[in-house]
Amino acid sequence: MKDKKVLAVVDEEFEDLELWYPILRLQEEGATVDLAGEKENHTYIGKYGVPATAKYSYEQVEAADYDAILVPGGWAPDKLRRFPKLLDIVREMDKDQKPIGQICHAGWVLISAGILKGKKVTSTPGIRDDMENAGAEWFDEAVVVDGHIISSRRPPDLPPYAKQFADILSAT
Repeated sequence: MKDKKVLAVVDEEFEDLELWYPILRLQEEGATVDLAGEKENHTYIGKYGVPATAKYSYEQVEAADYDAILVPGGWAPDKLRRFPKLLDIVREMDKDQKPIGQICHAGWVLISAGILKGKKVTSTPGIRDDMENAGAEWFDEAVVVDGHIISSRRPPDLPPYAKQFADILSAT
């Protein structure tokens, strides 16, 4: 995957493993992963204290420059969904059928982007109602793939989630 470029997004209180596990898995496969946040060169701290420094701000990145996007869970998605530019990036990637990875509470970002109507997904059970109210069909499974949207529930599901995301990305 050395020719693949992935955007990962971050804000305070991201779920540490849900951000870093997929990033490291993709980097092991040779993909380039750029981290973006509200502020460029800002260090965000995960729920368990692991730092992540955003290389770019959302305003500096364009969906056209990336092959896929990763949205971690934790409490960060409640913040992430408030950035219109980030929601535009998610919508554009959806329109272009680029892989969109979301785990745990990350479904909130896809809900706010308005891209879940008629999609099969999973998430942390705590936002099941939100996902269904957005028009998605929710499943209690480790990983659910509906076309280019790869969704997962929580950290114990990271191995099959990261594998599915990597497999779909490498096939694009």
